[in-house]
Amino acid sequence: MAAGSLPHPVAALPSTPDGEGPVVPVHVAMIMDGNGRWAHARKLPVAAGHRQGAEAVQDCVRSAIRQGVRYLTLYAFSSENWRRSAQEVGDLTSLLRFYLRHKLNELHEQGVRLRIIGEPERFEGALREELQRAEAKTLNNETLTLTLALSYGGRADIAQAARTLALRVSRGELDPASIDETLLAAALQTADMPDPDLVIRTSGECRLSNFLLWQSAYAELVFMDVLWPDFGEAEFLEALSRYAGRKRRFGGRPS
Repeated sequence: MAAGSLPHPVAALPSTPDGEGPVVPVHVAMIMDGNGRWAHARKLPVAAGHRQGAEAVQDCVRSAIRQGVRYLTLYAFSSENWRRSAQEVGDLTSLLRFYLRHKLNELHEQGVRLRIIGEPERFEGALREELQRAEAKTLNNETLTLTLALSYGGRADIAQAARTLALRVSRGELDPASIDETLLAAALQTADMPDPDLVIRTSGECRLSNFLLWQSAYAELVFMDVLWPDFGEAEFLEALSRYAGRKRRFGGRPS
């Protein structure tokens, strides 16, 4: 497939009641799970699963653009992933470097803005520099904001937001009594983007695993049995169709 080209949708999404168009989430967040199991089932090294998973990322980005999703956030490397073997961590970081070097131009041509949240400072210097260059190169793109959560943990995100507010209080800049949900949300790393409307997790596991805990308070959750390397446009559209069929009430009573 040529860079920048997008496949045709394999199914139509449900439309809004007024018939003006499909019900599409503004922000989709993905927990990409199952690379290791995919590789083990094929008697391949885990690195092969991660490589195939990187291809699934490209398919997901293309599908998101085609369907009109504006924000796509991927749980690419959790803070807990540092507990894995040194070889697997090395494979993951090498793959990230490869992705930046060989896929960034395609993302840029598609109008994708790349953002990083988490603790990228924990990665070695050369990789951090590549991440910074990728963010700078795509800064003004507006078709899709692709956020990679790297060395990210939802609890750590909330904790750093609390520290930020505590520091402002200690400096006399902020009255503790004024701290509310809006102020805390503004101190999170995702403050400049809307909360996710839809969180998708692959591999059949049914938990958030410390991903966007605050931000996902009212997100619709879709858990799918497919392993991440096998996740394609059909699965993306299935998840969007499930989302479109739900009625979001945000804690209110049914109308």
